[in-house]
Amino acid sequence: MLEEIIIAGFGGQGIMLLGRLLAYAGMLEEKNVAWMPSYGPEMRGGTANCTVIISTEEIASPVVSYPRSIIVMNQPSLDKFEPQVKKEGLILLNDSLIKRKVNRDDVTIIRVPANDIADQLGNSKVANMVIFGAYIKKSEVVKLDTVFKALEETLAASHQDLIDLNKEALRRGVALLG
Repeated sequence: MLEEIIIAGFGGQGIMLLGRLLAYAGMLEEKNVAWMPSYGPEMRGGTANCTVIISTEEIASPVVSYPRSIIVMNQPSLDKFEPQVKKEGLILLNDSLIKRKVNRDDVTIIRVPANDIADQLGNSKVANMVIFGAYIKKSEVVKLDTVFKALEETLAASHQDLIDLNKEALRRGVALLG
């Protein structure tokens, strides 16, 4: 098994948190992982992306030019990474903020109204968890329970009160795919 994903969006959308959670969940399941962050010139409001590789084999390099999957939270990220997704790959996009059509017919496209669902939950900051839940369900690269455990172990002490909300956002994302 080999999963190569790029997660991208604006700074402040929890992009790096998703990457760390995915990598940590992979480690908890005793898989090989690599996580590589990349920040734009500004942190909050600028662009941010990270690459995560999860594999049952050794990982030779953390660099991924052509990922199998992308999670994109904003239009500039879709514009940048859409052409790089491998044929028969997966694009999950935040339908709340990205209105344009994906210009590919050789990939699976999942549109997730992440911000809308997060707003229904009462906190727009969990939009990242909504789309992440959909990704976990579709990719099956790690188990949802493992992501819950990773969340409990990695969320900063000052945000421990948000664990239940984050779990509910993940469940909502999973539920979108049945």
